Amino acid sequence: MPALSPPVSVIMPVLNEERHLRNSVRHILEQEYDGELEVVIALGPSTDRTDEIAAELVRETAADPRARVHTVPNPTGRTPAALNAAIKASSHPVVVRVDGHGMLSQNYIATAVRLLAETGADNVGGIMHAEGENAWEEAVAAAMTSKIGVGNAAFHTGGQAGPAETVYLGVFKRDALERQGGYNEEFIRAQDWELNFRIREAGGAIWFSPELRVQYRPRPSIRALAKQYKDYGRWRHVVARYHSGSINLRYLAPPVAVCAIAAGIVVGAVVTPWALLVPGGYLAAIVAGSVPAGKGLSLKARLRIPVALATMHMTWGYGFLTSPRSLAKRVIASRRPAVRRVDEAQQDA
Repeated sequence: MPALSPPVSVIMPVLNEERHLRNSVRHILEQEYDGELEVVIALGPSTDRTDEIAAELVRETAADPRARVHTVPNPTGRTPAALNAAIKASSHPVVVRVDGHGMLSQNYIATAVRLLAETGADNVGGIMHAEGENAWEEAVAAAMTSKIGVGNAAFHTGGQAGPAETVYLGVFKRDALERQGGYNEEFIRAQDWELNFRIREAGGAIWFSPELRVQYRPRPSIRALAKQYKDYGRWRHVVARYHSGSINLRYLAPPVAVCAIAAGIVVGAVVTPWALLVPGGYLAAIVAGSVPAGKGLSLKARLRIPVALATMHMTWGYGFLTSPRSLAKRVIASRRPAVRRVDEAQQDA
């Protein structure tokens, strides 16, 4: 680490995070990092105790000159708007994104700052280390960290350090964010992928490193997981429409599977039962794939892995196939920069 560690701004988009927010902020404030930290929480219109917990965190850190927490409003409740609001309200040259249910490993920030300097990348990130607190969440975590669940995405399954298309969350050079105008607020989902694509198109580098790990808490129910992955698929299709050449075969696998299974069921019911081999083969594949994915888990969790896998695949594919073209039309290609340094904004006032 350099002799003088640069000050770091940690930005957090938060909505209904009373369950995890305090613990997530604790993992930030307890980082093994020599430089100054500020935590900016962008508060959406939560219906739980999130705002109250955030206010407590602000009061508790008010006297700490090294690591303070403050908040900004995000009345839309949308993640990219929250991120841009937090970036505007922050001031340091390194910007770390953390979600309200993410837990940074102890040396995450120090490692990321070192990697930014060593690689020259505009954004570095690592592994989305999913961990559950009950049998269902453990099953989802296993599905989300297996190749049968998410393909070869390094930030889910791990891999060698090197250039990447995208990374989980991200630690950015502020000037890279400012050159891109921050997050595109039209992308309610997939805003990370879209921003990283623009950074790469502008000649910047995105760097993945397995040294960086963030604990992630999976969605607590089938319904919540289905909505999450349907939105992922829907907005990934918007990215593909907006940025030509940004799609690859891994992203096409779920929609192809949905079409094949639907066709197999219909043809099997109307024409020939042999067509039912398609959905039957898919079912057999996810059951077989859940065996290595569930190694070390309880029987209760292992039995839920095929359900989690099918939910992720089918809803992602359905979201991709049914993504309306009107979403892409709302995306603005040329726009004024959405974020600037807070001190520059104050000078203009």
